[in-house]
Amino acid sequence: MLKSKLRKKILKIREKTNKKKIQIDFNQIIKILKKEKINKKIIGGYYPVNFEIDDLVLLRKFEKNRFNISLPVIKKNFQMDFYKWSFFDPLKVNKYGIPEPETKNLVYPDILLIPLVAFDKNLNRLGYGGGYYDRLIEKLSKKKNVIKIGLALSIQKIDKVPINVYDQKLDYIVTNKYIIK
Repeated sequence: MLKSKLRKKILKIREKTNKKKIQIDFNQIIKILKKEKINKKIIGGYYPVNFEIDDLVLLRKFEKNRFNISLPVIKKNFQMDFYKWSFFDPLKVNKYGIPEPETKNLVYPDILLIPLVAFDKNLNRLGYGGGYYDRLIEKLSKKKNVIKIGLALSIQKIDKVPINVYDQKLDYIVTNKYIIK
């Protein structure tokens, strides 16, 4: 199945299922960070849209636990960067309708919480098709080791995500029911 058809199909399922705002267990993410020996680093999250898993609940808990949190800002040429952010800071809405922080303090996250459309057991991710996260992961990986955690509903799992040479694998996928590593 073509990526675009697969995207449409899974997005409809996700919308129907996640109207209840299903959450990911914060303790599951903490277990991963302990396993990876990550402590008090920079977490890169996202502002949830289109019935994505709401990671703002997780980010709020990270901030309360004195982690630095950040959100992406969409740039030209399908690029994005992360900027330090707090729940006390204002957000502005970009041209896609997604809130993002004022571009003041550029950061390079150690942990990325990544939204996705679909995933498979091999830690492959199907996104929205712009390649923003693939480019970001490639760029960040040249600077530091980044733990990439996809957040999804278990029903977003498919047998095999069609991939190409530019697609970046995740390190973990955390769903409302299980973790793939």
